[in-house]
Amino acid sequence: MPALAADVLIWGGDALSGRFLPVHSHYRAWYPDNTLQTQAVAAPEMFYFMTETSFASFQLAAPIMQALKNAGFDKPTPIQAGALPAGLAGRDVLGTAQTGTGKTAAFALPILQAMAAAPLRPRRFAARALILSPTRELAVQIEQEFKKFGTGLGLHTVLIVGGVGRTGQVNRMSRGADIVVGTPGRVCDLLSTRELNIEQCQFFVLDEADRMLDLGFMPDIRKVVAQLPTRRQSALFSATMPKEILHLAEGLLRDPVKVAIQGVSSTPVLMEQSVHFVEASGKRHLLATLLKDPSVSRAIVFTRTKRGADRVALQLSQEKISATAMHGNLAQNARQRALEAFRTGAVRVLVATDLAARGIDVAGVSHVFNYELPNEPESYVHRTGRTARNGNAGIAVAFCDATELTYLNQIEKLTGVKLAVASGTRPAHAAPVKKPQPHPNLVVRKPKRAQYGEQNNQRRPSQRAA
Repeated sequence: MPALAADVLIWGGDALSGRFLPVHSHYRAWYPDNTLQTQAVAAPEMFYFMTETSFASFQLAAPIMQALKNAGFDKPTPIQAGALPAGLAGRDVLGTAQTGTGKTAAFALPILQAMAAAPLRPRRFAARALILSPTRELAVQIEQEFKKFGTGLGLHTVLIVGGVGRTGQVNRMSRGADIVVGTPGRVCDLLSTRELNIEQCQFFVLDEADRMLDLGFMPDIRKVVAQLPTRRQSALFSATMPKEILHLAEGLLRDPVKVAIQGVSSTPVLMEQSVHFVEASGKRHLLATLLKDPSVSRAIVFTRTKRGADRVALQLSQEKISATAMHGNLAQNARQRALEAFRTGAVRVLVATDLAARGIDVAGVSHVFNYELPNEPESYVHRTGRTARNGNAGIAVAFCDATELTYLNQIEKLTGVKLAVASGTRPAHAAPVKKPQPHPNLVVRKPKRAQYGEQNNQRRPSQRAA
């Protein structure tokens, strides 16, 4: 087991790509074979640093090692190399890393290792480990990862999310659960009816904490934390660390090991980025033209609104391009069907809002199209992170009209990357956003109110004669 010391630097970078960047942290880790050397040095722009650390050095249980081998996992990613030693030693972890860097295994493997070493039968409706995620899709993915890595351990995992009936979830909780993965709303629902008991929970993980903040889940999270026991092992992972998350971490974690791997401003190293300057009316034709290129094997198209996602998916279907929409207005089953159809290749294009910008790991996404630029530059990083994952190359294409120039400038400032111009001319100034005009048939016209002088003239003739 590696020893831990304070106040140094953890090396990190793009997951499994072999490219590592120096990033800031407050802890240093030494491995027995000295493969991960850390020291406070000036950071060059880019260099290569290949670590020889493997999962075998963590001395995991045999079923877990076999599951890792079956899944093709050999060497840990930077976030795993930084967080696993602390997690296996029973320490709390505060991790900062982008999506797609292997955070799930970083907190799942220590939990599975502890449960393999001390098997217990949970009480009715009780949970030994609770993992919270901001979206249903990410919760489903985390549950699948726990099942994959925990094959052979005989653990009972329960998924608790909204958008589907609660009866089945309550029935599965009735015999107790080793691991519960859920979203804050439904977890609080079951806690309030005593159909979920976390008073003896040993492990607690908060994943994508900054996204929880964006979605307004902080009150629910505080309710959950208030019911957790004092003696527990906790972990918090986030792509960014705003003040609210740091304040939450202070009350949630005890003397945590802090690991930071590549900030949110970094886009994947092996990604080619470009922008088309085009009027809003020309985006539909341009998108259809680009998607008909045979090199676009699997693509995600991002829009800002749910209605826009439905509209673009319908327009692509009219162009004989197989596409499906995925957004928050769809029921959970419909969202899962859309995601599964995209994952299996039944449809080639997934049109989505920022709901899919985090935590959705679909292999082989060759292109990401920003049909509408996000009004938050961090969302661009999360969107483009759906491609160029696990060391593979990818292409990110942005469409920008004159009203979106401000968003593009913010994105380039955050990432430090000037997007290559694929077509069109960059506007000199940003145009004001035009408010959509309602259809004439939808305009409610109130009858004109008669003035005082007109009221006398509008009286009946009989009334005027009288």
